[in-house]
Amino acid sequence: MKFIATPVKGMNDFLPQEMRLRQHVLRLIRDTYAKYGFDEIETPAMEHIENLSGKIGGENEKLIFKVMKRGRDLEKGLASGEIADSGLRYDLTVPLARYYANNRNELPTPLKALQIGNVWRADKPQKGRFRQFTQCDIDIIGDGSIMAEIELIAATSGMLTRIFSEVGIREFTVHINDRRILKAMAAAAGFEPEQYDEVFILLDKMDKIGLDGVREAMLAKDYAEEAVDRYIGMFRDLSGEPDVREYCSGTCGKALDGNVAENMNTILQSVREMISPDVHLVFDPTLVRGMSYYTGTIFEISIDGYNFSIAGGGRYDDMIGRFMGQSAPACGFSIGFERIITILRDLGWKEEDHAAGKTALLVDEKASAGKLMEVFALATRLRGDGEVVTVQPLKKNARFQVETLEKNGYTQIRKVFEDTQL
Repeated sequence: MKFIATPVKGMNDFLPQEMRLRQHVLRLIRDTYAKYGFDEIETPAMEHIENLSGKIGGENEKLIFKVMKRGRDLEKGLASGEIADSGLRYDLTVPLARYYANNRNELPTPLKALQIGNVWRADKPQKGRFRQFTQCDIDIIGDGSIMAEIELIAATSGMLTRIFSEVGIREFTVHINDRRILKAMAAAAGFEPEQYDEVFILLDKMDKIGLDGVREAMLAKDYAEEAVDRYIGMFRDLSGEPDVREYCSGTCGKALDGNVAENMNTILQSVREMISPDVHLVFDPTLVRGMSYYTGTIFEISIDGYNFSIAGGGRYDDMIGRFMGQSAPACGFSIGFERIITILRDLGWKEEDHAAGKTALLVDEKASAGKLMEVFALATRLRGDGEVVTVQPLKKNARFQVETLEKNGYTQIRKVFEDTQL
């Protein structure tokens, strides 16, 4: 049998220097969110197949890595055609909903949860997109007020400002919309409720095919031309940032509860008081978000020069009720950890700007047992003082060894021979 040294397609090996960047970013994420009162939780990598394929995961349900049944259950499954009983999670939201339903009697209300872990999707790998990747989510469950949205957006904006400032980026854009506004606009244009989801999917392609492309795609679905033109007209004159109350009044009419626009305005004003003035916070009526489980506010973060979002989320009040039989308000933000790492690497993040106090002791192979004891005693003292210390045999190619250590952030490199004073 031939063994294969490369990882499975769409999955990665990480070298030590890459892991140091990843761990650095994770520390910043954990530290920032902890200051906002989020507690870290953990859920299993595998979930029941019924949960993963329960029509709440959108397009991700087509990308499940399924796990076959075992033993006699597999034999029965082969006969019935149902051979999978579980699968690798494709996001952290579905597992969180199950987690809350299972543990709610022991959890605080509201629950402010931070979840970091690997997820898996049988997707086509490309830059910033993998089949196994780390996802980072914050969620607030049990708070139906707009305070949840304000906290989530402010915390995530602050975290990204902190991370990106290390590579000189201070500006990015937070787009905010509401699924109820999207539905009210579609209703005012003349679409039927059963058409909304498909209309939103087509609208979501606007950044790729343009507004006229969206119009043609809608007409190809045999929607009434009058409804299509009325709907497209709502997006024609979006120069600058529209005032959310005026915009909703002009496009949605009586199809939208007035509190929705007023609450959106309060969210925008409140978050602006909490974040860096360099962060652009905008009401974006074209923002859709792909998941059908969103019920209210939705948000997404973009950065100039990259054609993917770096974070996104929204309110999903109905999902958890499917697991426990009673409703529970929920709102969350998912951070594109791998995409953040991609941007930092593209912009030349350097470890030496952030690390210090790393010492390497390179010991000659002829050193006596007594000298080795001295070396390890010194290493122990330095580690006790908070330094990072590695002890290694001195190699014949000492120059390459030293260069490698320097690339890995070691600022103090000492060669130790029998007569070296420590």
